[in-house]
Amino acid sequence: MPQQKLCAISVDLDPVAAYYHIHGLGDPPKHVRHTIMRRVLPRFGELFEAAGVPATMFVVGRTLERLPEAQVALRELARAGHEIANHTYSHPYDLCRLPENVIAQEIGKAHDVVTQLIGEEHAPVGFRSPGYFINGRVLQALTGAGYRYDSSMFPSPPYWAAKVAVMGGMALRGRRSASVLTDPRGLTAPLDPYRPHYKRPWTRGDAPLVELPVTVLPHTRVPVIGTLFAAGPKWLQRYALDAVRKLHFFNFELHGIDLADAVDDSIPTELAGRQPDLRIPFVEKRRTFLDTIRTLKRDFRFVTLAEAATILEAEV
Repeated sequence: MPQQKLCAISVDLDPVAAYYHIHGLGDPPKHVRHTIMRRVLPRFGELFEAAGVPATMFVVGRTLERLPEAQVALRELARAGHEIANHTYSHPYDLCRLPENVIAQEIGKAHDVVTQLIGEEHAPVGFRSPGYFINGRVLQALTGAGYRYDSSMFPSPPYWAAKVAVMGGMALRGRRSASVLTDPRGLTAPLDPYRPHYKRPWTRGDAPLVELPVTVLPHTRVPVIGTLFAAGPKWLQRYALDAVRKLHFFNFELHGIDLADAVDDSIPTELAGRQPDLRIPFVEKRRTFLDTIRTLKRDFRFVTLAEAATILEAEV
């Protein structure tokens, strides 16, 4: 591991529709379909500017099309030193179950959209899969496209168990979630950055790209992601913050919805009632994230995920 401890903060810019589909609510009302890119994305830009840190923005390619304001916002973020990365074209939760050619299209089309609309100099070099998992077919597509890192593995049994419980409860009530259960072998992935195995990316191998797993606590494997700091109990936030400050690399993942506000953004109760993070006002969440980042800056050097991959690839 590098002598200086590193923290990479990233934001998955999942559209509101993704959450409607997870909860089996159908398609969202028209007025909130572009809330994340139009209203929330600028909030993240302001947050990172106030904190003085770079970040990595994982973009769903389709959300950029016909949204000039989002294209402008991302260009400005890229010019300010933030990284624009690939989160597929249409955000299919079943990406790993799709045929090889469809997987390649999802990755390639998103890459092309970002490159054409944001600029060749900001072409993505990193990827995160919807649903926190990749298999051999996805890894082959990424290495074939020349990507330098993946950041999809999320070795958190507590998160996986909670997902099973929620999806099971929905099924019993006759509702179907768009989310899928990933291969549980992914829960055994290393916690630290590593080079993945071509056929079993959840194990160490010799693939040319670097896997940067989303951070979980070392013993309990509780996920240390934006939701914890947006809506988790204060005692758990303090415990998690103390724990990650002992790590050499903290891959801190947030979602666009973490800075959404149910009231200010007119998000319907049918979704807000199911998303704990939406029940917290934006101003309170912003304050929490800003305080958290400032605390982390005492121990970590903040970098983009692409910069982290460059620094760590010699170590793995």
